Amino acid sequence: MTSAPIVRPPRTPAEWAAYYHLRYAVLRQPWQQPPGSERVPADDEPGTMHALLLADEAAETPVALAVGMLQPTGPAQGQIRFMAVAPEAAGRGLGREVVAYLEAQARTAGLTEVVLHSREAAVGFYERLGYAVMEPSHLLFGLIPHFLMQKHL
Repeated sequence: MTSAPIVRPPRTPAEWAAYYHLRYAVLRQPWQQPPGSERVPADDEPGTMHALLLADEAAETPVALAVGMLQPTGPAQGQIRFMAVAPEAAGRGLGREVVAYLEAQARTAGLTEVVLHSREAAVGFYERLGYAVMEPSHLLFGLIPHFLMQKHL
């Protein structure tokens, strides 16, 4: 019997590679962005939390099914960024699990509010998780409308 996948931070170089590979494949490559554009300086800042859900914890070569990051942005606020679910794993609740993990990490860190900039297509997903649209945000790559969303923990 296999156990359900768990969300946790990447631990090994191979897990970090799988984490960044999924971020690139879902969030950058479809818009012809260069490799490396999936990484930001905030990835390595103190307090930044990363979430990884692997296809198989025991696999020799890790494959990420879902990832996300929480970056502290103020004394009581954090921002969820770089949420991605592998297309073949969509609709299985894995994104919800990653958000729940990041929110739990935020609470543990003493944060009371989480914000994010949702792609237009994902607004409904975040609304179902208790986030509210605050205002239109930005246009990513000149193509993808985003909306600032907020949730009080």
